[in-house]
Amino acid sequence: MAARTLSEPGVAADADTFLLWVLAWSELAAFGILLSAFLVTGFIQQLEFAAGQAQLHPFLAGLNTLVLLTSGWQAALAGLADASRPEQRRSLVMAALFGFLFVFIKLVEYGDELRKVEGTAYGHFFELYFIITGFHLLHVVFGAGLLLLVAWRPSRANIGLVTTLWHVIDLIWVSMFPIVYLS
Repeated sequence: MAARTLSEPGVAADADTFLLWVLAWSELAAFGILLSAFLVTGFIQQLEFAAGQAQLHPFLAGLNTLVLLTSGWQAALAGLADASRPEQRRSLVMAALFGFLFVFIKLVEYGDELRKVEGTAYGHFFELYFIITGFHLLHVVFGAGLLLLVAWRPSRANIGLVTTLWHVIDLIWVSMFPIVYLS
C-alpha cells in the first residue's frame, strides 16, 4: 500500500484540523497562565486589586460579552451544513462586524481606564489587566479580519477553521469576564 501524501485531500484536512487544535489549545493554555497569574496576584494584593476593579466598567464588559456571543452565534450560522454561500458570507461578515463593535467598546472602556492608572495605588492590577485584555483584543481584531477574509472566498473547510478559532476567542472572554470584572 502506498503512503498518503499531504497533497491528498483527506491528509491535508487532517493536518489542518490537527494544527487548528494545537493552536486552540495553545491559546487556551496561554490565557490560562495569564488568568492564573491574575488570580494569584489578586490574592496577594487583595486591597490593590479591589481598588483597581472598582475603576473598571462591568456594564461595558457585560455589553461586550453580549456582543461577542452574538458574533459567535453569527459565526455558528455560517457553519451550518445547509447554509447557502450568501448566508455563509452574510453570517461571517456579521460575525466580523460584531467583533469590530467589541473592539470599539473596549477602546472606549480603555480610554477612561487609562486616565486612572497613574501611580502605584493599584499594585499590579492594571498591568495584568491591560496585558490580558489587550492580548485578547488583538485576537479579536485578527479573528475578525480572518472572518472577513473567509467571507470573501468561503469554503466549508475554511469556515470550519475560522469559526472554531472564533469560538475559542469567545470562550476565553467568557472565562475572563468573571475573573477580571466580577471576582
